[in-house]
Amino acid sequence: MGMTQQVEAQRYARLLDWGARIGVLALVLSFAAYVFGVLPPHVPLEQLPSVWNLPVGAYLQQTATPTGWGWLALAHKGDLSGLIGISILAGCSLPPLLGLIPLYMKRRDYVYAAICGMVAGVLVLAASGVLTGGH
Repeated sequence: MGMTQQVEAQRYARLLDWGARIGVLALVLSFAAYVFGVLPPHVPLEQLPSVWNLPVGAYLQQTATPTGWGWLALAHKGDLSGLIGISILAGCSLPPLLGLIPLYMKRRDYVYAAICGMVAGVLVLAASGVLTGGH
């Protein structure tokens, strides 16, 4: 592995490692907050047995649970707060990709910089829900 590849690999790995650590920490903290009642649930525990067996559409309607990125408005609820950590983990490859672009630009390696930019763009587009209507 060449020296420049090592620098890029190290930057990517360091940023990915931090993203994964933050995501896992968010999962643990949100789960603890839910279990210990620090964050009240969106769907009360006593209501769960009556909605568990419903088809997803009926569950969403009966519990007034949003779809797509609508969960962000309810991220303060214990049963939905775990989605914060999941989102961080799902998107933790974006900062490392963006972090490589300046290294490639400095080396005038515009093809690799463009590839990183395009992959980051695809990730953002996929996360936006534009292609799936937010579902």
